[in-house]
Amino acid sequence: MKIIALVGSLRRDSFNMQLATTMKDRYKDKLSIEVADLRALPYFDQDEEQNPPQVVKDFKTSIAQADGVLIVTPEYNWSVPGVLKNAIDWTSREDKVFIGKPVMVVGATPGAMGTIRAQLHLRDILSSPGIQAKLLPPASNEVLVNFAAQKFDASTGRLVDESTLNFLDAKVNIFIEFIGEVKSLNV
Repeated sequence: MKIIALVGSLRRDSFNMQLATTMKDRYKDKLSIEVADLRALPYFDQDEEQNPPQVVKDFKTSIAQADGVLIVTPEYNWSVPGVLKNAIDWTSREDKVFIGKPVMVVGATPGAMGTIRAQLHLRDILSSPGIQAKLLPPASNEVLVNFAAQKFDASTGRLVDESTLNFLDAKVNIFIEFIGEVKSLNV
C-alpha cells in the first residue's frame, strides 16, 4: 500500500520526523511510505488555487495516488503547526484530493501530553467540507509518543521503546485494515 506522510515539523532533529522515518523503515514490508516535502510548498494563495504552482500540483497528485495518508504532527501553541495547516489548505481547493482518503494521525512530544490538542484540531480540520477525509475512529487513531527523548535512540533517530513499538504495530495494523475497508466501500 502506498502512503503519503505529512510531517508537521520542519526541525532537523524533530521527533515527529524521526517517528515518520521509524514507521517508514519498520513497516516497509506492509507499506510504502513517502514523506512529503512540506517545506517546498508556498503559502496558500486563493488567487492561485485554480492554477497552483507545479510543486502544489505534484503534492496534490501524490495524495490522490496514495492509498492513505499518515499525518505526523507536533503541537504548536495548542494546535496544528502552520506548515501542516498550509499543506492541508492547498488540498481543500479545486480537486480536493483528501475526500474519502483514509488518514491516520500520530504525534511525538518531549513532554507528557503534546500533540493531543493538535490531533483533536486535525480531526475537525480533516472533517471539513473541502477535505472530508476518512479518519480512523478516535479509539483506534490516538497515537501519542510522549517523553520522546527517552523513547528514541539519539544516535540513530529511531523509536526504540519496545512497548511503544508494540502499541504502534497494533495501530498500524488497524490502519491497514481500515484502508481495505474504505477501498471496498468505494468500489
